[in-house]
Amino acid sequence: MAGNKPRVGSFSRNFTAASNTISQIPGLKHGPNGTMFLSSGILDLDKILGGGFTLGSLVMVMEDPEAPHHMLLIRNFMSQGLVHNQPLLYASPAKDPRGFLGTLPSPMFSKDEKSRDRDAEQEKGLRIAWQYKKYFEEQNSEFQRDEKSEYCNDFDLRKPLERHFYSGQQIDCIRLEDSADLTTFHDRCSSFLSQTPRNDRNITCPGRIAIQSLGAPQCDFADKECDMLSFVRSLKNTIRSSNAVAVITFPPSLFSPSFSKRLQHLADTLVSVKAIPDEDKELAKLLTGYQDMVGLLSVHKVARINTQVPTILEATTFSMKLQKRRSLILECLNQAPIDGSSGSSYASSGSCTGSSKTGALDF
Repeated sequence: MAGNKPRVGSFSRNFTAASNTISQIPGLKHGPNGTMFLSSGILDLDKILGGGFTLGSLVMVMEDPEAPHHMLLIRNFMSQGLVHNQPLLYASPAKDPRGFLGTLPSPMFSKDEKSRDRDAEQEKGLRIAWQYKKYFEEQNSEFQRDEKSEYCNDFDLRKPLERHFYSGQQIDCIRLEDSADLTTFHDRCSSFLSQTPRNDRNITCPGRIAIQSLGAPQCDFADKECDMLSFVRSLKNTIRSSNAVAVITFPPSLFSPSFSKRLQHLADTLVSVKAIPDEDKELAKLLTGYQDMVGLLSVHKVARINTQVPTILEATTFSMKLQKRRSLILECLNQAPIDGSSGSSYASSGSCTGSSKTGALDF
């Protein structure tokens, strides 16, 4: 008699082999409906999006003219790719795009890694029997393997990325001022994406594309809206057939409302960042932890690939904070209590009202 084997529908696919392959690739993990996720470099943003940026998707970030908070997202995105030895293409209107690599944040060491490093230093001054020394070497090798397979790192925004992370890697830096025609820029992007063709059963290494301030005044094509739309649409189609993720930031305040809406419609994942005024007394009364906020991040759209079921988020607007002025974290907005008490957080609130008093309408 045959063993109890789960029945598989005719429209189901077997991802066992692909899952085993993906588990061996750093910075890549399997998601629902046959999708694969690439880390954004921000742990909280990965959780909000359900796992990270979907492989083969186009992510667009709407900039704020008051503050360059979009650079926090693009820096972490690029650093995460370099830490995982992933090919990177970076385009910017700046005069020296390659010099921007020196401003990327460095990964932070965890407490376990620090304690293990201290133990290793103490071990150098001790004489241990060869049996135990062999045991410690095996432990260290296992730890290094776990470290390499870490999906998302915490990055220290005050410490620059070490040179060895990007010295010998495949990095293509493009100056948008030199690209008078978007056709030439698109050819370079297509050439980069051709190195990571889409093959679910044999994924070598995913790629990352980061385009900063598309349509900035420094670009010669800033007034060519039709050309920019054609470029973004063609890039999106090319990414669909490759193992890569593209992140594009653009300034909507410089475009016409209709053109900005069409750009937003092309995005698979759409987020926006907004600066917070330094002294806004009304906003400080409404939100808890206002003094620690540096900006707001709003999620307008989440990529839906291989499914027609919409993603329903618990919240769409989050506060951007710098934990200990080092790492970027995202938190749900919490309304300040009216009675002046400490109040409760968004996750721990169990009632519809913020007051601790019970009433007939509380449930």
